[in-house]
Amino acid sequence: MLLVIDTGNTNTLFAIHDGDKWLVEWRIATDASRTADEYAVWFYQLMSMQKMQINDINACVISSVVPQSLFNMRNLSRRHLNVEPIVVGDEGIDIGVAIDIDNPKEVGSDRLVTALGALQKYEGNLLIVDSGTATTFDIISKDKLFEGGIIAPGINLSVRALHEASAQLPRIAILKPNRVVAKNTVEAMQSGIFFGYISLIDGLIDKILSEDDRNFTVIGTGGVASLFKGEAKSIQYYDSNLTIDGLLEIWRLNK
Repeated sequence: MLLVIDTGNTNTLFAIHDGDKWLVEWRIATDASRTADEYAVWFYQLMSMQKMQINDINACVISSVVPQSLFNMRNLSRRHLNVEPIVVGDEGIDIGVAIDIDNPKEVGSDRLVTALGALQKYEGNLLIVDSGTATTFDIISKDKLFEGGIIAPGINLSVRALHEASAQLPRIAILKPNRVVAKNTVEAMQSGIFFGYISLIDGLIDKILSEDDRNFTVIGTGGVASLFKGEAKSIQYYDSNLTIDGLLEIWRLNK
């Protein structure tokens, strides 16, 4: 079985593939100080709950945008799984996507992995909207070329900043309010966050399409993408598995 690990700025995703399908997915808060042994205890317990055996894992692929966590993830794979991991970004690793930006080393591994996952499932030129700690808009050509994109603050980051920087504004849940113009503070904040982000998504996609006259398949993904399903009119498809599908393809390219 294959274990894929995607370490983001907020959460770390563990998923297991049996060669035919994804069996399980687990998430834990990203903490750069958490050791390989601590991850192992957590992971062993979840495996046991699913009646799965650690020894059944014979491959591991890691993507991380948190350099401080990567050392511990490597050790988790090496010491506790007895598997040498494939790490996205390591020298000699085929990522399946060519990069056409000023400095290719600046591109987060998560964006490239997600692009590769999308290329396995969708045809033509792709525009991927990934809603996570940051909200990214990435262009991938039908020729598997990563052409650049946009990085905006993520919705949860904006909610936290609004609360922490304002003495009288509470922390709110991200919900769709009944109307745009609210009659109380909480709903006013929810309106600004929810409808504001829909306008951000649709507005930036409109700007992209005004600069580029190619036809695009627009895909939404990421931890909070489902919040906007049916609301952001520019997004044609929602797919929560793009990143793990990309990591699966990286394993196939490099095994």
